[in-house]
Amino acid sequence: MATTDFDIAICGAGPVGLALALLLVKHDAPARRIVLVDAKPLDAVSQDPRSIALSYGSRQILEDIGAWPIAADAIHQIHVSRRGHFGRTVIEREEYGVPALGYVARYGTLVSTLAALAERNDIVTLRPLQVASSIERDDAVELRCSDGRSLTARIMVQAEGGVFSEQAVKSVSRDYEQTAIIAHIVCSKPVAHRAFERFTDEGPLALLPQDDGYAMVWCARPANAARLAALPDTEFLAELQRAFGSRLGRFTKTSPRAAFPLGLNAHAAVSSRTVAIGNAAQTLHPVAGQGMNLGLRDAAVLARLLSRDAAPEMLQQFIRLRQTDRKLTITLTDTLARIFASAPDGALSQSALGLSLALVDALKPARRLLAEHMLFGSRQ
Repeated sequence: MATTDFDIAICGAGPVGLALALLLVKHDAPARRIVLVDAKPLDAVSQDPRSIALSYGSRQILEDIGAWPIAADAIHQIHVSRRGHFGRTVIEREEYGVPALGYVARYGTLVSTLAALAERNDIVTLRPLQVASSIERDDAVELRCSDGRSLTARIMVQAEGGVFSEQAVKSVSRDYEQTAIIAHIVCSKPVAHRAFERFTDEGPLALLPQDDGYAMVWCARPANAARLAALPDTEFLAELQRAFGSRLGRFTKTSPRAAFPLGLNAHAAVSSRTVAIGNAAQTLHPVAGQGMNLGLRDAAVLARLLSRDAAPEMLQQFIRLRQTDRKLTITLTDTLARIFASAPDGALSQSALGLSLALVDALKPARRLLAEHMLFGSRQ
């Protein structure tokens, strides 16, 4: 066996990469044989105000490494409906015996908590430092960094969201086009601990309880999204009111809005000594808020395997174990995105969604299957 600087090199010290490192230590992997490399300074990432949705299953993973509680707003109920159509379903925490269905937290808060734990556990973290390239050899992987240094490891894990191999970039779905608009919204009649997933003619509109209002993710076709993002606040709130309805009273305030294009990268890159997890393996449509949760489940399974042996056969086993969960989650989110982004307004596929929601609400086993996947994914 070749002598290497580290057993495991993790490229990307976001929530998924940090969680993987901490889970490895939890499973008795030597902390000094793990290295995290990230291109961004911690101070900048810690100030990231983006909202993230964490399932109850993700809370359990974070609890396992001592990263819970964090500042977060609990979701006790999820109301799913189709705007202007019959059919809806409501998922309640009491049905599943959990204190919350999920939580809404700040990305920067979660990273800060995990980074502090990594430091406390003596996990080597190099940031800001960019990995310029990597060379996979028979017995090791060499990481060539932007400052000229080289690091070697038995296994490299790509956990840097949005950084894909050439093959992965080609696999991003172009079959539909949508843009997500994100903002923090204040309304006159908020409902404590209730989240909403409202399907409009162009895609899902999610409102997640946070602070004094709601974290909003509104998905629309690119031209309309650009128009909405550019509107003055008063006009934007009026458009939001028309799209969502009056369940929360009147929308009174919006933060500055940001927009980003959506697509699907579902290439679980793996080679003999390199594997991708989280957003580096699958970038999902934000419908149902499953991206971060799928990534944390990736980390939990990979940590369990690599703590036994940082060897290539464990990467192949990881891909096999994660296949069902990844496929189900990707299919769910991608199918819902295509229904609205590709079909004309009022198409039969859109109308059928309302009927499907009504059936899910009426059939308790179907609602339980949907809820348990959102809570825990497919457990291994």
